[in-house]
Amino acid sequence: MHVLIAMMNHETNTFSPVVTDLDRFALNAGSLPPSGDAAREAYRGTGTGVGAFIQVAEEVGASYDIAICAHAQPSGLVDDAAFEFITQAITKALKARAYDAIFLDLHGAMVTQTFEDGEGELLRRVRAVAPQTPLAVAYDMHANIHADMVELADTVAGYQTYPHIDMHGTALRAGRALIQTIQHGAQPTTAWGRVPMIPHVMRQGSDDEPNHSLQARAREMEAQGALCASVFVGFPHADIENAGLSAVVVTDNDPALAARFRDELLNMAWAQREAFVYAVEPLADSVARAAQLKPEKEGPIVLLDHYDNAASGGTMDTTATLAEILRQGLDNVAAFAIFDPEAVQAAIQAGVGAQVSLAVGGKLPMPQVPHVSKPLQLEGVVKTISQGRFRAKGPMSAGARMDMGQAVVIDTGKVEVVLISRHIEPFDANALLSLGIDPMQKRFIMLKSRIHWRAGLGRLAAATIECAGVGVCTSDYNELQFQHLRRPIYPLETDTRWPA
Repeated sequence: MHVLIAMMNHETNTFSPVVTDLDRFALNAGSLPPSGDAAREAYRGTGTGVGAFIQVAEEVGASYDIAICAHAQPSGLVDDAAFEFITQAITKALKARAYDAIFLDLHGAMVTQTFEDGEGELLRRVRAVAPQTPLAVAYDMHANIHADMVELADTVAGYQTYPHIDMHGTALRAGRALIQTIQHGAQPTTAWGRVPMIPHVMRQGSDDEPNHSLQARAREMEAQGALCASVFVGFPHADIENAGLSAVVVTDNDPALAARFRDELLNMAWAQREAFVYAVEPLADSVARAAQLKPEKEGPIVLLDHYDNAASGGTMDTTATLAEILRQGLDNVAAFAIFDPEAVQAAIQAGVGAQVSLAVGGKLPMPQVPHVSKPLQLEGVVKTISQGRFRAKGPMSAGARMDMGQAVVIDTGKVEVVLISRHIEPFDANALLSLGIDPMQKRFIMLKSRIHWRAGLGRLAAATIECAGVGVCTSDYNELQFQHLRRPIYPLETDTRWPA
């Protein structure tokens, strides 16, 4: 058996001004996405989807090729040139020889300059070259499902955890289900559907209700006869027609069971739609509340700057939350991170130990949200200079290479501010530890994150305060001017009915 493995992974925030070019899909800035032996060396044995697909191939004694491994942090529309380069790497491999199976590690919420359904377009091109080859796809829980994303694949599985600590497990589910079709005669039958709702990202955590019960029920279904059962909460910061919650169930030649399980999941989600709505607290109130907290548990108080996180396409250069922390005088704080390559270079030029005055952040305009982020004047000492590369400690993406670009730490006396040159979500403790910041020695940690921080840092937190700052990841959906999203949809229209 010979298998083709590939990854094209991007979550597109259509409101984000951050450019998504080919360089953003590379492991390290200034290079191309890896393929072949370089990709194998980078991903084999890691807690990633590609790592799992390699494992599945090796479990059955199959040889495999890796066409390309392209992953970009969430950002704006994918450049057509980047999409064509990655897609052609996959289709070129398929034209070069015949394969017995195709394993694709995709996201499911990729929007390009031309295609609203990026993954669907990829699969259409794959099927034009390999119309009958068994095909497995692993998707992110935040996929916005379109018909071709499901109907052009044989087995489909989505993450069942948020934070996404089951990337590896999801690809195992999709890949092993496909192997059943090849070696044991399983006949995949799929049912899928969606409901008119866009759950708030801050209410999507799988440790919290209602998503906890939804994902638990999907896992039960897999123990009760489904090959794969997935609830996709969807990515709401995509102004496309089909953004929102959906469910996909794959069974072995049992379409009635697939449909029954799908309907059960969709009905469960719709019944809990009010619980998926997030209430916003004013920023000054949140920071003041954090200052007064006296947690019984040892560890830092985490302040989440959730309007501006990289994992949802944020610019990471808005300064409102950090400015409020400084204004209210919070002490012994670490802030991760402000994206500002210019400020990073200025600090590097000054050198470790130098006193600097830097205007940080506020450099990327955000015309699609009704707020402006101004640069923040930062006075402090350059404490750390780093190349910004580390391996994830886990459990999310354990062992995978991470690159935040050249990075510095500026110590203002009360706050240690991390400045980075490449967008990265602080989902792993090594993001801080690699810069010489021990989170357990801090009273407060400001993180530009929503849910993913829980993967590597959640167990350390004594308390959590959610801070509504400024950014294109706003948790107030009334600030987003949707032009293409299907309407009515809950909660934008609270009287939305389903079935219509």
